Amino acid sequence: MTYRLLFSLPLAAALALPGVAQQSQATPADSTQSAQPQATQQQPADQAAQTTTNVNSPTANPDKQLEPLKPPEREGFWGRMNPFARKSYVNRQLQPIRDRENELDDLTASNSRMLKDVDARATAGIQRADQHAALADQHAVDAANRAQQANQTAAAASNHLQSVSQVVENLDQYQSASQVEIRFRPGATVLSKNAKDALDQLAQAMKDQKGYVVEVQGFTPGRGTAGIQQSQHLADSVVRYLVINHQIPVYRIYELGLGNTQMPAAAQQGDEAKPAHGSRVEVTLLKNGLDNLGNATQASSMSQPQ
Repeated sequence: MTYRLLFSLPLAAALALPGVAQQSQATPADSTQSAQPQATQQQPADQAAQTTTNVNSPTANPDKQLEPLKPPEREGFWGRMNPFARKSYVNRQLQPIRDRENELDDLTASNSRMLKDVDARATAGIQRADQHAALADQHAVDAANRAQQANQTAAAASNHLQSVSQVVENLDQYQSASQVEIRFRPGATVLSKNAKDALDQLAQAMKDQKGYVVEVQGFTPGRGTAGIQQSQHLADSVVRYLVINHQIPVYRIYELGLGNTQMPAAAQQGDEAKPAHGSRVEVTLLKNGLDNLGNATQASSMSQPQ
């Protein structure tokens, strides 16, 4: 019995010792530690509110780091690892960590929002830059097209000016375009049917023409003044037919009676002068380059870009 009592006393002391230690830790030390985690909990809460305010404010500093958590200054009987700690004690010890985790979550969310905002603004800036670049390219293409049209217009104007200059230089230079010879019977001044047909064909060629004159020369075999007057009468009959029947302007007709003067063709070829035989009238259509100028102007206007 004595041995049993001696053996039960140490065992009871060993079982009672943790309860006493936990009770002593919960009385003065627990009050101190409970006040300390509460202060510690209040401090991270204030710090989290300040951090949230700073993050949401326009002047927030994203490079500012949070202060590290500080362990409690006083420890209980078991130190930091209390094998008999209660749930409330564990919650008080873990609450600052949870608060700091919430602060970090808020900071991460704020940084994510800021990154999304920066990315959205960068994307919008890139799109605006692309639009401005496309508009600049379009303006450059339009400018190149206008420059090409201006070059074409300048080239056409230069060609037209050259044509006008050439025509103006040769404005008084008439070239023979066609010639008709009208034969008369001796002593007659009336036009025959063949003569009228020949004049009709010549007048048809002069229709809607510009820059032309009609040269009418009368020839007769007679000599002296009588021959010249007779040749003038023959030329007058041809001129009257052209003016009355084909409305050829009188200012475009140059008439002359030459009598028995040598034939112009023989004089141009260098043959000896021979008197004219038979009564006839030579009608020659002479043209300068004015009509060619009109054709060149029309072609230039058609070739110019619209």
